[in-house]
Parts: sequence; C-alpha cells; structure tokens
Amino acid sequence: MTVGSLQKPEANDTIVTTPLSELDIKLENLAANAERWANVSIAERITFLESIMDKTAEVAERWVAAACEAKGIAMHSPESGQEWHSGPALTIRQARLLRDSLADIAEHGSPQLPGPVTVRQDGQTTVQVFPTDNYDKALWMGYTGEVWMQPGVTPGNLRATMGTAYLPGASRSGSVALVLGAGNIASIPPMDTLTKMFIDNEVVVLKMNPVNAYLGHFLAEAFGDLVEAGYLDIVYGGAAEGKHLTNHELIDSIHITGSDKTHDTIVFGSGPEGQKRKATNEPILQKQITSELGNVSPIIVVPGPWTTADIEYQGRNIAGMLTHNAGFNCIAARVIVTHAEWQHREALLASIEQALEETTQRAPYYPGARQRFELFTQEHPEASIIGDASGDAVPWTLIAGVDSSVDDICFSTESFAAIFAEAPLEAPRSVPDYVELAVEFVNNKLWGTLGATMIVHPSSLKDPDIATAVEEAISNLQYGTVGLNVWIGLGYALGSTTWGAYPGHPLNDIQSGRGVVHNSYMFDSAQKSVLRAPFKQQPKPLWFGTNKQAHNVTRHLVELEANPSPLRLAPVLGAALRG
Repeated sequence: MTVGSLQKPEANDTIVTTPLSELDIKLENLAANAERWANVSIAERITFLESIMDKTAEVAERWVAAACEAKGIAMHSPESGQEWHSGPALTIRQARLLRDSLADIAEHGSPQLPGPVTVRQDGQTTVQVFPTDNYDKALWMGYTGEVWMQPGVTPGNLRATMGTAYLPGASRSGSVALVLGAGNIASIPPMDTLTKMFIDNEVVVLKMNPVNAYLGHFLAEAFGDLVEAGYLDIVYGGAAEGKHLTNHELIDSIHITGSDKTHDTIVFGSGPEGQKRKATNEPILQKQITSELGNVSPIIVVPGPWTTADIEYQGRNIAGMLTHNAGFNCIAARVIVTHAEWQHREALLASIEQALEETTQRAPYYPGARQRFELFTQEHPEASIIGDASGDAVPWTLIAGVDSSVDDICFSTESFAAIFAEAPLEAPRSVPDYVELAVEFVNNKLWGTLGATMIVHPSSLKDPDIATAVEEAISNLQYGTVGLNVWIGLGYALGSTTWGAYPGHPLNDIQSGRGVVHNSYMFDSAQKSVLRAPFKQQPKPLWFGTNKQAHNVTRHLVELEANPSPLRLAPVLGAALRG
C-alpha cells in the first residue's frame, strides 16, 4: 500500500520549456545579484511589494480568466470565486502584510503584533496574529488566529526570533533559492516566492509546474519590477528541468510545494538506489530544503446536542472542505472522524451527501485524478458516488464506515481528488474520552501533519470537562495548523499565520514537510498555528459549494486587499451577506 501521496503523471507542457543552457544563464545572473538583493534597503523592498500589489490587481481579471479556462469553470459563475480568492486576492494580501511588517521593522526594529502574547499553563508561548486589523474584524467576525511557539521561546526573547534576516549582524552575503511551484492553487508559487525573498532574503528562480504554467506570464507581470532588477526569474519545464535546477551548483536552497515522492527523489535520488539511501537516511542533496507536501486531513466531529439546522449547516461545511478546487488541495477534508454511537452520525453523513448533490461537479483537471478515483473505489466498492462517473469524470465520492482499526488506503494515502472517507470510532460514551481517542487515532494512524480540524458545538464547550478535553486536544494534535470550527484551508489564506507541517520530520520520513511559509510576522521558531471560529459562521464561508455570491465577494476582495478602505469594504460585505 502506498504511504503518502501517489506519484502523479506529468502534465503536458502548455508553455515552451526553458532550455537547460538558458537556465544556466539565468542562474548566473541571479547569483551575480544575490548579494545586492541581500543589502537592498527596507524602503526599496516596500516599494517592490507595493508594485506587486498594484500590478497583481491589474492582471487579476486576465489571470482568473485563464485559470477558469484551464479548470473548466465558467468565468462569471460562483465557482470562479475560488480563482479570484486563491489567486490574486491572497497574493496581494501576502504582499501587503509583508509590506506592513517591513515598515514596522524600519520604525520599531521588529514586526508589531496585532494581538496579545500569552503563556499557556504548560509554559508554551502563544501569539495572536489574526485579525490583523479592523478590516479583518469586519470580514471575519469571531475568528482568531494564534501562532504557538516552540519550547524555549518566551515573551522575553520572542522579538529576537522575528525577522531575523533583518536583525543587526544578520548575513548579507546573498544566496539563490529555487522555488518549485505547485500546480493546484494559483497563489502558492507567488506566496512561496514572497516568503523566500522577503523573509529569507534570497533571490529566487521560480519554476512553474506544468499544470499551471499558463500563469507564469501573469506572475512575470505582477512581479515585473523584481524580474527587471534581476532578483527573480520565472522558468518553465518538467522533471528534467527540475532535476537540472535542484542539482545546480548555483542553487543554495530549495523550497517545494508538491509530492513527498518528488521530495524524496530530489533528496535521495530515484530507483532502488534512492530507496536504499532513504532507508539509511543518506541524502545526496547537500542543500537546505524546505517543503509542504500534503496531508490526509482529518475532521474530528465531537458529539453534541446538534439540531437539524446544525446538522444541515455542518454537512455543507464539511462538504465544502472537499469540493473546493475540485478536491485538488493538500488540506482537503480526507477523513471525517465520528463517534460510532453518536445519535446524529447518520444524519450528518446524509447531510454531507445532500450538500455534495447540490454542488456542481468539477472537471478533473489535475493529472491522474481518474486513476486515483478508480484505485480508491476498487478498494471500497461500497463508496457513495455522487455525480457522473463515466469517462474521465471524477464524481464527489464519500467512503463511509471505514474500519479505524485496520490499515486502509483512506488513512495512509492522499487521494488528491474529490474523495474522502468517514471513520467511526468505537469509543466510551464519555465525550472527553472520545476526544482523546480521536486525537490518538489521527496522530498515529493518518499520514501527514499539515492540518486538522475539530468541530465542537458551543453547548458542548460549556461543559468544563469537554472544554478541557478540547483544549488538550488542540495542544496534543501534531499538526502545523489546527482549526476549531473552521476549515484549515483558512490557515493557508490568512497570511499572518504560519503554513507548514508540524516540526520535527527527518528527511527520510518527511510526511508533510519541513519549514513554514506565509508567516508575515516572520517568526523563526513557530510550532503550529491555531484557528478558532464560531460553530456557525456568518456570512457564509467562501468554501461552501452553495455560496452563490463567492465570485462577487472575491472580485471585490481583490480591490480591498490592494487598497483597504471603508468604501472598498462595503461591496465585499454586501455581496457576502447575499451568499
């Protein structure tokens, strides 16, 4: 049985591949400018970021149109909202937050935090980093985001772990980073690039993934000032070009968002020899590598006194965690964990299926999706298949009742398609005991450590024993992002939280990866991010497949992120309230 992600077939190139000789020239130019970039003033960096904000807004409509065409989405449909949001809006937001942190560094010496620094009873330091401003508060009422620090970080030394590339005495010698862009979410390549350039202080060669290489020229426009100055270059190609770059002597560091299989090939080599080196943890790569490599993401449903309306809402909520981007997300819902004897379990599953039936089926644009669908449904012929399953189509698929005591493909393997499972746990009737068992199950049975969600009714949290159990679960979940009543996909989107795997994976058991991105307050010793939201969220979240105003909300959101003002906030809220 495959553990981790399945090897995906390489997409056909839609953009002319960059010749290897040209890659060499581009790297020579970047290396020649690396030290100059390392010493660029904060004021000039802010100018670069403001240019990215403005130019991304200028190309946004063309960017979204190209993405919709590639993914089989009607340009003015609600589904196009995912492209407005997960492309231009998030890229602009990340640039804006980094600009603000750099302005703080110039004035105060370090980024200024928007919320309190606290110390938990166990001594762990936490920092509230969301909402970042009044616009966030208006758009995300009741939401908070925290970053929990690794042991050894205290309120007294926290500032020394923020923006370390900008501290007096930090190295200014310059280095070249390779960013291997992901093919699913449009903002991943630019946001990873922003992290490497403005937090790690490296020049970047960004290799576009063949799946979404069509976005490269929009990014070249949006980041045009950096490209023209010689600090960034965007290149194209597949595995051969990637291998040439990863092995190149002028590359100092690598960041990859993608497959753990690709990561292992880069680090240990391919074939039987690579497998032997992985088994003995003898990497052939002698460069720093950071990564975000996917997850079998759990949704832990805590039993409670749910009403019919609660069940209907959460069915749509959980379904949306799968259907966003047609299921081609590293943090799509993959395993719904339930209490086997909970009286509302069957009703919740029925509600999820109903929500899937109401959600438009998407084109399986990502290579290999049909093969992965067939692999999972052959293992589980009892799966509920919702939609057209003929030809190359991949319907919404729910595999309910998977035995949690066995090793199953649903637990070990990331499907990276419109497929998820439900695992009922045979647990004592005590809710705290169930919560403890659920945490043990997802920590030890499911592959990956990128993110996990818990859904808990507010009435349940009024019980001191349950509330304590939930807080202990948040602490004990070994995931880079933990969401309470909110999909962990929001953790990717906020920008102020960290995004990456739970720390500690060795290279030969990399799971969801190493290091973090986004992280606009520039922490270098974060352990995890924790998101909290109301049990029912208003306005309707953007990931709900039944949100009929998602495209209007996100189109206005691009304008708001690029230039925040009350006048630009009003149309966002107006459209959101109609969703």
